[in-house]
Amino acid sequence: MASKKRVCYYYDADVGNYYYGQGHPMKPHRIRMTHNLLLNYGLYRKMEIYRPHKATMDEMTKYHSDDYIKFLRSIRPDNVGEHTKQMQRFNVGEDCPVFDGLFEFCQLSTGGSIAGALKLNKKQADIAINWSGGLHHAKKSEASGFCYVNDIVLAILELLKYHQRVLYIDIDIHHGDGVEEAFFTTDRVMTVSFHKYGEYFPGTGDIKDVGAGKGKYYAVNFPLRDGIDDEAYQQIFKPMISKVVEMYQPNAIVLQCGADSLAGDRLGCFNLSLKGHAECVEFVKLLNLPLLLLGGGGYTIRNVARCWTYETAKALGCDVANELPYNDYFEYFGPDFKLQISPSNMTNQNTPDYLDKIKQRLFENLRLIPHAPGVQMQAIPEDGIAMPSDDEEDNNPDRRVSIRASDKRVHREDEFSDSEDEGDRRDHQSHKRRPEAPDSGSASPVPEGAPSKKMALGNGVAEPVEQDVNMQESAPVPPAPAPPAAEEPMEVDNNIVPTTTERSDTGVQSAET
Repeated sequence: MASKKRVCYYYDADVGNYYYGQGHPMKPHRIRMTHNLLLNYGLYRKMEIYRPHKATMDEMTKYHSDDYIKFLRSIRPDNVGEHTKQMQRFNVGEDCPVFDGLFEFCQLSTGGSIAGALKLNKKQADIAINWSGGLHHAKKSEASGFCYVNDIVLAILELLKYHQRVLYIDIDIHHGDGVEEAFFTTDRVMTVSFHKYGEYFPGTGDIKDVGAGKGKYYAVNFPLRDGIDDEAYQQIFKPMISKVVEMYQPNAIVLQCGADSLAGDRLGCFNLSLKGHAECVEFVKLLNLPLLLLGGGGYTIRNVARCWTYETAKALGCDVANELPYNDYFEYFGPDFKLQISPSNMTNQNTPDYLDKIKQRLFENLRLIPHAPGVQMQAIPEDGIAMPSDDEEDNNPDRRVSIRASDKRVHREDEFSDSEDEGDRRDHQSHKRRPEAPDSGSASPVPEGAPSKKMALGNGVAEPVEQDVNMQESAPVPPAPAPPAAEEPMEVDNNIVPTTTERSDTGVQSAET
């Protein structure tokens, strides 16, 4: 029996407050519903829960263009008239609307994914989860499909600093075009996407799209038709991922768990149950590689909350009851108030012959790649999040740190009792901090001590995040544990730069994640 995985989870209570606008299918409120449901299942006791930092402009521009991120930082609903040309240039306005707090929403989504990647790099977790991430359509200089900043690309760039090869798997119903495009010409990242193809957004993801240059055959696309069910999905997912891992031998995996591939999704046309969707998570977990789990699409929000709660339980290796516990959004889950959902009776248009033909063709492509491509050696860049140095001054037991400062990244255990973060049921008194030291049993803050002597595998260096030093001092906090021992140098290549390939998506229907 496999040992329990160390799981860390990123969530900020503010993420559920952002609102794309009336009638828009993307609802960040689903992240809050997910969080509240898994709290009421008691899953928080089994993992470390962190509040992500807000990703900085310097971190975002490790992939995105400076002009685009400056635009996202400056645009607001009250000044859209001053940025008409830029909105057209950056594809912001309809599917990707301007809303209050747009840039802060992007910062939180991205911050959780980068922090999760850093945790995996430091070997301080086996699985990192950020359900507010997974926004796979965003391009280098363009918003797309409800996505503005591609947190996945930025997290993979962070992983590449320590890992020779990263595997990206996408089970969203839509093609993971933004991530594929970023790594289209490199063999350092293999992208594998299972998606609906044919008169469907974003219009990319044909089986013939295999990558280019050094990245040829490192983009794997499995185009699917309407109505695929659990049995058919697993008959392709497990053999494909097994073959990919055998040939590519990745050092880390990023799994985008878009829930719009579930039965009954508002924008989807697949027929997967929660168990079928989560079986992908369980299978990838069994590969025993560092794993970053991210969210993505999902527009029937009660099912999104069900799905990501269930997959959090699977990541933790524990079972949860089908009877939903009472929670702040209990009425959303009627009339049955059960965790599992039933597939519909829609026809599966993916015949066994069609699926087998696609699978065999992709197997042939995989045989054309060299076994586990290596990379040249190079010094490790700085980590993507500023971390205090591990010196004597920081470990001084007389140095006092405020409770608020220590809580800046990690949820205190006593925050889980009354769900004060959720909707109109907020208990305002619970926002007052009690003058006591944080519970020593709670999760540690984001890791300390950036390495200086290890050998690295990536090219970007994310700038440090400014720390809040204007905190009122309070009770002392025990020093954080020392960073892990230095690793051996690896054979790596520094010539990885995310690329942007031009695609023609004319005649494609309105953007959806």
